[in-house]
Amino acid sequence: MATARDIMTPDVTCIGANDSVLVAAHKMAELGVGALPICGPDERLRGVLTDRDIVIKVLAADKDPAETTAGELAQGEAVTIGADDDASEILRTMSSRKVRRLPVIDGHTLVGMVSQADVARSLPDPAVGDLLEALSAD
Repeated sequence: MATARDIMTPDVTCIGANDSVLVAAHKMAELGVGALPICGPDERLRGVLTDRDIVIKVLAADKDPAETTAGELAQGEAVTIGADDDASEILRTMSSRKVRRLPVIDGHTLVGMVSQADVARSLPDPAVGDLLEALSAD
């Protein structure tokens, strides 16, 4: 069975916890991605910042994206998947935690991201359908 390492997008770019949300938005646009892992000064994963977070938690809340840091939006411990975890664990974690992207870690090192699109490209249709249903359910 495929592992997270097999289907992940490698070479993930982090946004620093002290970087502004405006810098993060520019980086997302430059990279053509909808999410960036938030890393602290110790290079440890602090969370994931999504384009939706920027819109809902910053812009719609009338916060200044140039003054709001990515770290302010990191909430608790990030949901992750191990690089050698198999596809069933990816599906289980995404479904139960209602997340569309999972940072992939090897030990404490961030090595990639598995997105809903990565799953759709790599796994059989029934598994993908079950995941989409789980993520779409209230």
